Amino acid sequence: MRSLKVLGIFMCVLALGTIAMAGENSMGVRDVSHVTFVAPIRVGTALLPAGDYVVRHTMEGQEHVMVFEKVRGKDQVKVKCTLVPLAKKADQDQTIYQLTAENERVLQELVFRGDSAKHVF
Repeated sequence: MRSLKVLGIFMCVLALGTIAMAGENSMGVRDVSHVTFVAPIRVGTALLPAGDYVVRHTMEGQEHVMVFEKVRGKDQVKVKCTLVPLAKKADQDQTIYQLTAENERVLQELVFRGDSAKHVF
């Protein structure tokens, strides 16, 4: 019985540690965020339809990569990004895009509230 208590306490500590590590990583950004695009937007070479997306910041070797996955969808788009430090933690989400002559939105930067760096494409 005592070993079950010890095992239970160990599992709780492990779970809490995992939750704490799931926040901001050493680069000042969260590994997983969410973004909503109100209109289609070009990200890298892909045109993403309007909607809600889960965005994951990953590393492929030395390169920073953002993975966009539509909520309730299976398609993924991977795009390289550059992290640029912010003067202070972002107090709001920002989606910065350029509008082309053809009225197409092209994603330039993503900033997520609480992060201390922005993603530049």
